[in-house]
Amino acid sequence: MKNLLGDRYKLGEMIGTGGMADVYIAQDQRLSRQVAVKVLRSDLARDPSFVARFRKEALAAAGLNHPGIVAVYDSGEVPAPYIVMELVSGHTLRSLIHSGERLPLDRTLEIAEGVLAALEYSHERGIVHRDIKPANVMITDQGDVKVMDFGIARALDDIGATLTSTWNIVGTAQYLSPEQAMGESADYRSDIYSLGCLLFEVLTGRPPYTGDTPVSIAFQHVSGDFIKPSSLNPELPEGINILLAVALAKKPADRYQSAAEMLSDVRKLRAGQVVKTKIARKPIGRSRIALIASLIIVLGGGFAFAVSKTGTTQTNTLAALPNVVGLTESDARSLLVGYTVTIQHSHDGRIPKDRVASQVPLPTSMVKKNSGVILTLSDGPGDATVPPGLVGMSLIDARTALAAAGLVIAQTVAVPSDKPQGTVLQVDPVSGSVISAGSGVTLQIASGDIAVPSLVGVDEIQARTELVQAGFLINEIQAYDPNQASGVILAQAPEAGSTHTIGSSVTITVNKAP
Repeated sequence: MKNLLGDRYKLGEMIGTGGMADVYIAQDQRLSRQVAVKVLRSDLARDPSFVARFRKEALAAAGLNHPGIVAVYDSGEVPAPYIVMELVSGHTLRSLIHSGERLPLDRTLEIAEGVLAALEYSHERGIVHRDIKPANVMITDQGDVKVMDFGIARALDDIGATLTSTWNIVGTAQYLSPEQAMGESADYRSDIYSLGCLLFEVLTGRPPYTGDTPVSIAFQHVSGDFIKPSSLNPELPEGINILLAVALAKKPADRYQSAAEMLSDVRKLRAGQVVKTKIARKPIGRSRIALIASLIIVLGGGFAFAVSKTGTTQTNTLAALPNVVGLTESDARSLLVGYTVTIQHSHDGRIPKDRVASQVPLPTSMVKKNSGVILTLSDGPGDATVPPGLVGMSLIDARTALAAAGLVIAQTVAVPSDKPQGTVLQVDPVSGSVISAGSGVTLQIASGDIAVPSLVGVDEIQARTELVQAGFLINEIQAYDPNQASGVILAQAPEAGSTHTIGSSVTITVNKAP
């Protein structure tokens, strides 16, 4: 990748990486300011329809001017689609959640106010985010809230990205609205649902629905029972249960109909007032169940319900299995009276200790009464070993190896190196270290830049040798200084010690008599 995008932005340190893109600090050479540049993955860049959508949506996002939205300044498509954004000093809500810090209720509601104000502004201008999640909410060093990635989220949605797309991993599925999980169109109420999922996690320490795969999580979004947040965090007031019950309603028509409506209730809660918003609880019809079955089959889950053409079950002994994920063993058993319950244990960094992390069969599966149910209780975070062989891997391969070991990349630090860009140079903690499962490691990676050697006063042959070995191309010009030896280097550009991309040119001025 070139170090200068659009003949304007000089890439610096990589400050973030994810399933969709890598983020760099960059210097805007034209306006002399620092910006953040998000460069999308090469597989997305090869999709012409995505490039066209991305160009359109990046322009739309650039028209959003709100203090709660990370500003989009520019975009381009060479060498890969990228957007140039406001550089925000702070951290994402995702990093705060993963740190294990539990925010006070008032601060959480304050963050919700900030997100809702941003959504109210964007919705009024016809832009739906479609991917509200903790990784897209920034908390600045001053404590302000900023929402980012409007353009990327919408472009991805418009090209028909589904749960089977490589970019859409479990982390995103945890905040997906039921209509998105069903492949239906998303509107402003989908953003409200996703925000409800986000708030549920910040307030309770876990998302409203969890599972081992995006399919199992999507299934629960569509049909899983709502768990009161106060059942997981008894300190929460009843008003939070009401707020999130409305925000997380399965049907968009039962949710808050605008960001302004939800914002009003959030402000009431902050002021200590009573929230009275209600939704009409309606059972899921059999046609809905058939759609759920279709969803699971389409997404490769391999599950199907025994449903006849008339919509009735083939046997009267079948019943929908209750969803007990997140509950204690005793609470789960009380809902599973009549079933044969088998308990097993496993470490899980997402589910609190002694609560149900998963169940087999999946929630709402149509099963026989008195049949067996296997519940896996969380033992809390366990240990994982930093895998060997990371040094020398590409960033993509290292990410895969760490994920297989139950770990994530917490930070990448780009440094000058003669190795290909993205090559892992150092790992902290080192390979073989035993750390908590789900925690992160820091990778030092090659930026693709190397330092230009000092050549002035060096013989031409030696200078050429050093440049070739370092990976630079050579431009030569001649000048004459009678006070210097013939064949030595009188000047060079760029200057010694500056860092430049491997393969770029260095101009040397060789002392030669006319």
